[in-house]
Amino acid sequence: MVVTPQNPAELTAKDYASDQTVRWCPGCGDYSILAQMKKALASLQVEREKNVFISGIGCSSRFPYYTNTYGMHGIHGRACAIAGGLKMIRPDLTVWVITGDGDGLSIGGNHFIHTIRRNIDINIVLFNNRIYGLTKGQCSPTSEFGKKTKSTPLGSIDFPIHPCTAAIGAEAAFVARSIDVHVKHLAATLEAAARHKGTSFVEVYQNCNIFNDGAYLYATDRQQKFDNILELEHGKPLRFGKNGEKGIRLRGLDVEIVNVGDDGVSESELLVHDEKAATPTLAYLLSRMHYPKFPEPIGIFRSVESPTYDELIHDQIAKAAAAQKPDLDAFFHSGETWTVK
Repeated sequence: MVVTPQNPAELTAKDYASDQTVRWCPGCGDYSILAQMKKALASLQVEREKNVFISGIGCSSRFPYYTNTYGMHGIHGRACAIAGGLKMIRPDLTVWVITGDGDGLSIGGNHFIHTIRRNIDINIVLFNNRIYGLTKGQCSPTSEFGKKTKSTPLGSIDFPIHPCTAAIGAEAAFVARSIDVHVKHLAATLEAAARHKGTSFVEVYQNCNIFNDGAYLYATDRQQKFDNILELEHGKPLRFGKNGEKGIRLRGLDVEIVNVGDDGVSESELLVHDEKAATPTLAYLLSRMHYPKFPEPIGIFRSVESPTYDELIHDQIAKAAAAQKPDLDAFFHSGETWTVK
């Protein structure tokens, strides 16, 4: 989007809060995402009436009620389609899609992929708790293989969709991941997504403390997270561990974990993160790193410039309008036409 600050320094995070009572389960990770979004909006200083939040169906999709902006609680899985249509006719707005792993990747999977490949200038935030929370605990598209839920009592035999991998596979220009309790990281990631021109996609690991509590404990627990999370920083080698004692090195077309320094390998051998790489190969490779075999990356996987669908379509309309006045009669009788007798 194009960020045009209005009345700078006048809007705070509280100004973006609505007067509605927030109705999520106590302890839900959604609270943190809402709080960090309001902080990000305050940093952007965009007028409230220029922000629009559009959602589908699910716990996360109550989000538009809780921001003092325009919003729409839409139908199941169609938030991307509604948001894309809005951006076409109102390119001046900052349009957000708020969706969950069920809403966005199951019934809304088709719209998710096509919005990304078209690169419409909207921001998609996917709350991933790996469960259907609103309907009380069924297996979702991101649930792990073997996951026992109310709908898979013997264990899921579906292999999960990995949202960042799917987005990069659809040639997404901006892909990032954060975690609900990593508040500073989350706010910064949301702000970076908003500043990106084109479709930005942010996956947020979000805890559902009622139906899937602890799904991301490996990434949030103080004793474990250093070994299980890899924070991506553009231009820096991929290191992790409490003291950065481990790293990621390329091995052929795959990656491997190595120890750095002393008896290990030198830092110069490590893979260096490049979120600006023209091809999505590196981003795709990183998106396929999963716990427990690898530390899971958080941060920006990919951020590149690419023509946006909304700009292209408006350019096309302008050229058509400037061209010779169309002759509908000639058009209707041109090409493969015939007379029915």
